[in-house]
Amino acid sequence: MGVRENPVANLGGAVQFLLPAQTTMTKIPMFIRLTVLLGGAAGFLSPASAQTAEQIIAKAREYLGGEAALNAIQSVHFVGTLDIEQITSEGPKVEKFGLEMLVQKPCQQLIVSTSPESIDITGLNDYDGWHRLQTGSGPGRSQLNLYSPAQIKRLRANTWENLYFFKGIEQQGGRVEVIGPAPVGDHPAVKVAFDHGAGIVFYHYFDPATGKLLLSETDQGGTTRNEGELMVNGVRFPQKVLQTSKSLDAKGQVAERKLVMTFVSITCNEKFPDSDFEIPILSLSSRPAAAPAAGK
Repeated sequence: MGVRENPVANLGGAVQFLLPAQTTMTKIPMFIRLTVLLGGAAGFLSPASAQTAEQIIAKAREYLGGEAALNAIQSVHFVGTLDIEQITSEGPKVEKFGLEMLVQKPCQQLIVSTSPESIDITGLNDYDGWHRLQTGSGPGRSQLNLYSPAQIKRLRANTWENLYFFKGIEQQGGRVEVIGPAPVGDHPAVKVAFDHGAGIVFYHYFDPATGKLLLSETDQGGTTRNEGELMVNGVRFPQKVLQTSKSLDAKGQVAERKLVMTFVSITCNEKFPDSDFEIPILSLSSRPAAAPAAGK
């Protein structure tokens, strides 16, 4: 059985979760990408832009909370709910889940989505990436798969985006490039590419005056916007993340998917043991119990 890929990927001063285009409705998102934080790096000046990448990133980090507050973040723990709506030829279908996500420096991530029928877990422990789906308590009800090197690279990029607040991507072998002015609706914005290599690119649209993140896109075509605000440890986090993407429905036909993550709790700088992120053996992690019941 092939490993399913399920990105929900960006959180940060604006949380952003990205789903892969090939994910079907029956597959729960696995890579949750937070975009509120994001980190940038080297500056490549575009003729179309009056600001360098360093200037844009500095302004974005200041908007999120400033250097001291952002540099102090070692881990982020999100708890909330996840609603997934898929529009098909047969009409909309909505699934609801409890949601818990952990990201911890230098490169660890755990995403748990729960429903009355299943517990879906995606984990990353540095260079080990895995997915576990539990659909019941009986024998054969639990499936464990390991991610491919390409999937792990994307998970690592997502984790970096959620922990480093746009700063230092060049230290991971990536780069930042200012694309230029690109309005978001009627709002002026500057488009910046965060290139992680291996074809993994996140495009972020910033307000040139304030540094606020207005919109994010992935190289796979998904878009993410943030609504509301929660201040935690002096850092701005989104209260709600809205994501749209194209995916395949159960019949293999392209359908639009809408994902809404609503956070009821965000905690920074808890210390999580490595065992929370390591590849599980047989027993199901006890952590999913912490996630709220779907629809609560």
